[in-house]
Amino acid sequence: MKNIFKISLLAVTALLFANCNRSNANKSTLTGLNFNDPKNGNFIRNNSFDGQKTPPGMIGVEGGSFTMGQVQDDVMFDWNTTPKKIHVRSFYMDEAEVSNSEYLLYAEYTKDLYNPSEENYRYIYNSVLPDTLVWRKSLGNTDILAENYFRHPAYADYPVVGVSWLQANEYCKWRTNVVNLKTLIDKGHIKNVFEIDSVKIPFDTEAFLANSDKVFKGDSTIYRRGVGRAVRKRGEPRPGRDEFQGARKISRSDGILVQSFRLPTEAEWEFAAKANIENREYNNIRGRKKYAWDGKYSRDKSRRHKGDQLANFKQGPGQYSGLSGWSSDGADIPNKIKSYPPNAFGLYDMSGNVAEWVADVYRPIIDSEANDFNYFRGNIFTKKMIDEEGNVVIAANDQAAEVDYDTLPNGNIVAKQLPGTIKYIPITKDDVMLRRNFMVADNTDIGDGDANSSRFFEEDEDKVVPSMYNSPKAPTKEIDPNTGEEILVNDAENRTTLISNSTRVYKGGSWSDREYWLDPAQRRYLPEYMATNYIGFRCVSDKLGPMGTGKKSARNPSR
Repeated sequence: MKNIFKISLLAVTALLFANCNRSNANKSTLTGLNFNDPKNGNFIRNNSFDGQKTPPGMIGVEGGSFTMGQVQDDVMFDWNTTPKKIHVRSFYMDEAEVSNSEYLLYAEYTKDLYNPSEENYRYIYNSVLPDTLVWRKSLGNTDILAENYFRHPAYADYPVVGVSWLQANEYCKWRTNVVNLKTLIDKGHIKNVFEIDSVKIPFDTEAFLANSDKVFKGDSTIYRRGVGRAVRKRGEPRPGRDEFQGARKISRSDGILVQSFRLPTEAEWEFAAKANIENREYNNIRGRKKYAWDGKYSRDKSRRHKGDQLANFKQGPGQYSGLSGWSSDGADIPNKIKSYPPNAFGLYDMSGNVAEWVADVYRPIIDSEANDFNYFRGNIFTKKMIDEEGNVVIAANDQAAEVDYDTLPNGNIVAKQLPGTIKYIPITKDDVMLRRNFMVADNTDIGDGDANSSRFFEEDEDKVVPSMYNSPKAPTKEIDPNTGEEILVNDAENRTTLISNSTRVYKGGSWSDREYWLDPAQRRYLPEYMATNYIGFRCVSDKLGPMGTGKKSARNPSR
């Protein structure tokens, strides 16, 4: 009887304590006003947020400090991997590269939304498709891969290749919007638009937050439930079944929508690939890592798999997999994702299989003196375009609005902006007045390629000065005097480098690379509109709140 009394007393105490905390959370401790209360202005505070959920298919990577750059070999003498100390924030990263089946879902979704048979959308679907001709070789019998690698079910779980940096970046944006759309449907905030055959609505997260009425083309029955409960005045009728329910519409402050997916920065990718947590002893790193796994060699030491390669790479001239009947890495082209052991963070194929695009614009030097916190080169600061009425401008939102297209240097035609997405413009000088942390909109070449970093730093801002990197210029459009048609004319000047503001970094070795490139510190570059049969990609998403969730331990638990 005494035990029952004690248990009841504890339960009542816990309940009172929880109610006390809830009441405190609903009230401003500094003003006394109640949050989420229509009688007190209905100011927002989310009290139900219990931590950020790991996005689907991702692994949490706890940030920290590490030595970015070359710690082993530099046999190419590129001098572009000088070691420097960098701090990286915590983030989430895909367990493995984006596969053919996942990218095919993106392509089919785009085709369903923007029917290529419609004149206005005729180039959108083709612009997202991988370049399958990257498999062709002038002296090779590889057409079977060009025809089957992307679409055949035998390669469904193989990493997608033939994707340019621009295409990978667009996939990240699409993934953000689809995950948020699915979240809103699952939570009952909007109707399941996939079940409505007559509705083909492009969903954009930022447009939804800015003006949801324009997202759903004026159909007020789709967005059916917001946040909170509306207070009805006496005599007011109840809202109809298809009418909007709730005190207000969803905002970013509610924590319902996921963080954007994007390509990892070079620092994030290298930090995740090195996974120095398995070399940590207390607050020190023991030794140096040459691969994504611990050790000096590329072969497995375990008894069961002794001698097998830990990654998919080219082992010598004509040696892509080993001898017949004794394949040491199991593949002669990209292998199925997750075919090799993960690194200490739980990430697969960070060395070998396919190289991967990262977000950064390439420069030979990582300027850690300018910034050693979450380093990234490639920022272009923008702001939402606002019309004369003060509304956010959404691209090609009306049925009659035409989609603007652009022609890339390789001749591919892409939409400048997808219909239904918010239009952005670069920030102006007025926006950066008296700022110290940034001064221009386009920061891709700041300190390395801009006028201030060249011998023309004393020239007037309006004066045109030679580029620091003598790279090819974009083709120009001219009229063919013979046919009268518009054609692209390539840059005919002698150029000395491919480094430009459109050159992007890719990291990691691939199935066609030698062992040297398996080192996560090695870096290469390619124009952002080009694709190959050995470069894929994976996505990351930012972690909000505390850096980590676990307790500190003296050593790695595996030791």
